[in-house]
Amino acid sequence: MRTGLYAALTLALLVGASCLVGVVDLFGGDLDGQMVLAVSRLPRTFAALLAGAGLALAGVVVQMSVQNRLVEPGLVGTPESAMLGLLAVTLVAPGAALMIKMSVAAGTALIGTLGFLWLARHVPRSDPVLLPLVGLIYGGIVGAAVLWLAWTTNLVQYIGVWQSGEFSGVLRGRYELLWLVAGIAVLLWLVADRITLLGLGEDAVRSLGLNYRQTLLTGLVLVAVIVSVVVVSVGSIPFVGLVVPNVVSRWRGDNLRRNLPLVAWLGGSLVLGCDIIGRLIRYPYEIPAGTVFAVLGAALFLWLLHATPRRAHG
Repeated sequence: MRTGLYAALTLALLVGASCLVGVVDLFGGDLDGQMVLAVSRLPRTFAALLAGAGLALAGVVVQMSVQNRLVEPGLVGTPESAMLGLLAVTLVAPGAALMIKMSVAAGTALIGTLGFLWLARHVPRSDPVLLPLVGLIYGGIVGAAVLWLAWTTNLVQYIGVWQSGEFSGVLRGRYELLWLVAGIAVLLWLVADRITLLGLGEDAVRSLGLNYRQTLLTGLVLVAVIVSVVVVSVGSIPFVGLVVPNVVSRWRGDNLRRNLPLVAWLGGSLVLGCDIIGRLIRYPYEIPAGTVFAVLGAALFLWLLHATPRRAHG
């Protein structure tokens, strides 16, 4: 009960700060403060919360799928694969609707993630660091292919936008796809027990009477949709899916159904906090939230590597 109260209070403070921080004064400026709040500040706040929550939840699913805590969507080529789909749509149908672009990006993200899982089956599990290294190489190869295609078609500027992870361009009418994350979060909570079983391995899942491939594919489809929506709307944000699930696991143990709301809350709060910091460091200019979170995420990742793990509890 106390944890929920603190979480709600922290979230309310962050939302209030996000709505107040900006060049335009909501209470005494020349522009209509209510219009700025409705068109820019609130959509930006919701976008940061939804993107952070979605990437954190996607990280949980990927980690359970490969039974490795050091993996996240950004380390298995999922964002790069989504960018490849976006680039293909831009070349073939530049005027396509945003939903079509997201659907194609989700499809290529799923294919790219399945490609990593195929590689993961051939990687020895004796060293947990080996799989993330393979993921880095795999994602680098896919990213290099995307960059080459963009370079040969004069679309490199699009790659920069999709990799930036920033919220300055978020306005009402240009972020609503991110609300799909809220629906996916509910679905993940409903199938949390099955996602937990994925972390036990294929043999354990089959012994309990579940269809392993169907359960795995369901989780990866949700991951692909989350990542594609975030990349299409605000760009890629690193480390969210890596550090947030690990922090929550050390704090609250491994009860996934109980942890999912905390994972979503912490992911959204951290990304929103980084967006606020990015607006304040060089005020009135901005630093992308993805850049700020990359610094924070690297520090948290090093702490996770060296901190003494807590004993898990149910």
